[in-house]
Amino acid sequence: MTVYFIGAGPGDPELLTLKAARLIGECPVCLYAGSLVPAEVVACAPKGALVMDTAPMTLDDTHGEILKAHAKGQHVARVHSGDPSLYGAIAEQIRRLKTDGIDYQIVPGVPAYAAAAAALGTELTVPEVAQSIILTRMSMKSTGMPAGETLENFARTGATLAIHLGIRALREIERQLAPHYGEDCPVAVIYRVGWPDQMIIRGTLMDVREKVREAKITRTALILVGPALADSHGFPDSALYDAAKPHVLRPRVKA
Repeated sequence: MTVYFIGAGPGDPELLTLKAARLIGECPVCLYAGSLVPAEVVACAPKGALVMDTAPMTLDDTHGEILKAHAKGQHVARVHSGDPSLYGAIAEQIRRLKTDGIDYQIVPGVPAYAAAAAALGTELTVPEVAQSIILTRMSMKSTGMPAGETLENFARTGATLAIHLGIRALREIERQLAPHYGEDCPVAVIYRVGWPDQMIIRGTLMDVREKVREAKITRTALILVGPALADSHGFPDSALYDAAKPHVLRPRVKA
């Protein structure tokens, strides 16, 4: 018996990996985070499977269901949004599985920041503008952040920031980031990326908070911040395809 932690992607059922879809379709027990994973994603569960929305359940509840499946020798599809390695709350589940000697595997999924970049039609790493992406979150009512992992520290790098759980903290985000990025730094707020009611709000650190307030968005949104989000840059072409810069797979310099 194995518990499969499956990344469902951001919400679009077509962004399930082939492996994820196959496992959901084979497991007789499917536990999915219904607040972030649409029912359509787990619609491929086999006929007669136990399919449970874990949104109203506690950690003890979900582990109890896994123990029941384990006793019956049934594989479990534990379906999380995005990629389970990012804010998937799987570490505490894995700890319990190890204690009980239950096998598990992790199946990666499309993370929200990647789906958001696709929805925006942009690249998050632009030559000589930003070559790093920092995935972080605001603490708010959730677990506190470790010392040193602050927006101000991250902002000093000038990297593209992907901020989770921050839609209600836009004033604080502006306060911490504006001194480093400037008030006119581009910001994109992507609400429920990959869902039918997906919404994209573009703005700057100075005006995005008001735009979000007018749109009445209060949850389930990813915030991207950084100069790489600007509509245009005077950046150079990547050296990867530069004819004047040969590499092992393109050793000759074209005349």
